[in-house]
Amino acid sequence: MTSFTSVTLEVPDPTAAGAFYDAFGLGPYVNVRASDAPATGFRGFALSLVASQPGDVDALIGAALDAGATTLKPAAKGFWGYGGVVRAPDGTICKIATSNKKDTGPAARRVDQVALLLGVADVKASKRFYVDRGLAVAKSFGGRYVEFDTPASAVTLALYPRRALAKDTGVSQEGTGSHRIVIGGDAGPFTDPDGFVWEAASA
Repeated sequence: MTSFTSVTLEVPDPTAAGAFYDAFGLGPYVNVRASDAPATGFRGFALSLVASQPGDVDALIGAALDAGATTLKPAAKGFWGYGGVVRAPDGTICKIATSNKKDTGPAARRVDQVALLLGVADVKASKRFYVDRGLAVAKSFGGRYVEFDTPASAVTLALYPRRALAKDTGVSQEGTGSHRIVIGGDAGPFTDPDGFVWEAASA
């Protein structure tokens, strides 16, 4: 059975990026390594951070901004809950949100769940590609969203339409060059239909 185990962000300065993600609270969830691969505009993915309450969202966004992130969408209430979007210094887009609209305790810089959202041209086609490689589907909503069952990873893997993901995170969908992200699994090296690179996960 193919598994998804790790997320590696390719960054110009691994030391600075590592310090940022540690300050942000994402150190346990992502790896970083050096790369100067050309990339412009939307890189086709985002990290989604789920928190327990609005105060935690604000604490996480505050930590990210203090560490050098910039705001793409200020934190705000919506019918779905409360959240905002920031861009890391290396360009990675991070969405921080909670489904709860009220705090039930003291605010904490705590992440409950992290998902890697891949923006793809055809959700159904990409779903078939990954299912054929052994990933099991946990949730599926036609061509709008697919989430895989990824017990081997602390990060959930999910598919979104590229246009919808760009709109949701407050950026233009235009972008060229490298995604600057490498996904680790047990199926060996391959590249998916949207150019996302997988490699054998480190032992």
